[in-house]
Amino acid sequence: MIKRKISIKENIQKNKVLILYGARRVGKTTLLNDFLKNISLKYKLDNGDNIRLQELLQSQDFNKIKDYVEGYELIAIDEAQQIPNIGMALKIIVDQVRDIHVIVTGSSSFDLSQQVGEPLTGRKKTFTLYPFSQLEMNFKYNKHELRERLEDFLIFGSYPDVVLAKTREEKINILNELVDSYLLKDVLALDNIKFSKKLLDLLKSLSLQVGNLVSLNELSQQVGLDVKTVDRYLDLLEKSFVIKRLGGFSRNLRNEITNKSKYYFLDNGIRNALISQFNYIDKRDDVGALFENFLIMDKMKNNSLIGNYYFWRNYEGKEIDLIEEKEGIIFAYEFKWNKFKAVAPKNFVDTYRKSRFEVINKDNYLDFLLTK
Repeated sequence: MIKRKISIKENIQKNKVLILYGARRVGKTTLLNDFLKNISLKYKLDNGDNIRLQELLQSQDFNKIKDYVEGYELIAIDEAQQIPNIGMALKIIVDQVRDIHVIVTGSSSFDLSQQVGEPLTGRKKTFTLYPFSQLEMNFKYNKHELRERLEDFLIFGSYPDVVLAKTREEKINILNELVDSYLLKDVLALDNIKFSKKLLDLLKSLSLQVGNLVSLNELSQQVGLDVKTVDRYLDLLEKSFVIKRLGGFSRNLRNEITNKSKYYFLDNGIRNALISQFNYIDKRDDVGALFENFLIMDKMKNNSLIGNYYFWRNYEGKEIDLIEEKEGIIFAYEFKWNKFKAVAPKNFVDTYRKSRFEVINKDNYLDFLLTK
């Protein structure tokens, strides 16, 4: 077992809903089941795919819901986003049933969060589960072992099933299945999303632009969709844990770029599966992009609650890969696969005099990732 950073035991509370978000196949059900195996509370575990449960909870019938909960100290619902108006049903449970504990998981943040946001104001605690981070894998592997596996992480990513797979072929098969069967399932479930090929074309285009400024107009032309639709699809793909948008950092200087974004994939393996590219590092020309994607996503997995992240670039073409604003301090990072001496752009240094700049390469990357 690889220990997860999120602990259900440490965060569950009486008469509050603990919500665990995350992409499909990142280990939400495993984490929930492991917790349930070791508790003394009498619990009921159900699944949002259960049609009878959907009918019961969306009815918002207090007496029926109370009968469903009666006799239990903990109610756990996996894939809760499948239940219409789940937020109101959960509100009834935590408001009306004394000393009840509630845990729900959901693979679709844009769906589940809209349903639970207002009804559960002040009644919920939320976490997002990602593919394994280096910090989590450091519980099982020491630094030397993590460095030895770096190429694997860059090519195949860190979804639990992939990390635990024994062979290269098995890893590729799992990633292809994730892309074919799970990646767009939540997005395509929306009634007005019909063009799965267009979504895949959009993702493939983004795969080839990791680390670069993205133009919505160019994406629109590449995939044959209008700009508003592209923008909407990007938003849905981010909310369904496929990609992550990074905006430009600025203190309103005229020469700083803020009207464009960069997009990264939450998992390197998914990015590579989309373009069917699993070659070894020494046979690739995109190792810089892979390294940058890996570092940015892993850093954000660990510090998503305590840091704000951006890129920095000016109209003269000077840029910094990652800006982390944390506790009032600006940390600037430049990512280089090979050892390479670099200095922060003069314009940046002159403007942000108290900032800290560091070059991260394959020799010191673990110090960067394992430090909160």
